[in-house]
Amino acid sequence: MVTGSDVDGAPRVLIVEDDERLAQLIKDYLSNNGYQVQVEHHGGLALQAVSSMQPDIVMLDVMLPGEDGLVICQKLRARYQGYIMMLTARTDDIDQVLGLEMGADDYLCKPVQPRLLLARIKAALRGKYGGHGTGNNGVNQLHQQRYHIGELVVDNASREVQLADQQVELTSAEFDLLWLLISNAGRVLTREEIFNALRGIAYDGQDRSIDVRVSRIRPKIGDDPDHPRLIKTVRSRGYLFVRDRS
Repeated sequence: MVTGSDVDGAPRVLIVEDDERLAQLIKDYLSNNGYQVQVEHHGGLALQAVSSMQPDIVMLDVMLPGEDGLVICQKLRARYQGYIMMLTARTDDIDQVLGLEMGADDYLCKPVQPRLLLARIKAALRGKYGGHGTGNNGVNQLHQQRYHIGELVVDNASREVQLADQQVELTSAEFDLLWLLISNAGRVLTREEIFNALRGIAYDGQDRSIDVRVSRIRPKIGDDPDHPRLIKTVRSRGYLFVRDRS
């Protein structure tokens, strides 16, 4: 196991990648940009590494010896609410969607472009360490700190969600998307606006990560996936969080 720096307060990144050369390159680049980085080359030890390090972001290769990254991602998601980014050499949409459905928040195709990787990491951490008041294109990301929608309570200060007084477990990326939608309740947010606000990149017209994330959020907040009343899909445009009519 290779460990990174011990800079107090720096965001922590765990890289699970069996390609030692690639892992070292990513580690060096992120370390030079102020991150604490730990590398694990064996997928079977990923859960243990997450438990001991408590990383802000896990970068998980899909093609690992033994258990593949998709299986590890599913196991990891059951106990880890942080950000999971899949590294994959696969370009098929089905493989990417499968990774998202297993619990990943994002994916990055190899070969990894360091600047793009850094931009994705910064966007992922933006919600956890404090967002901006207004994003590009006028998307509101911070209007008030707490919303009550019927039995649903969403608190941005504590990053907690409750439904009928019961705690709702959302991943960091799921919370960021839910908060963005609620902050813009009554307004249709296009996928372009959502990508720009949450990930700081342009929407390529094919990425399914936002759609998969919405499908995971709906049942958690008591929204019927087949007939949603809170998060509406607006065909060919994006998503609308319906204003509370109570």
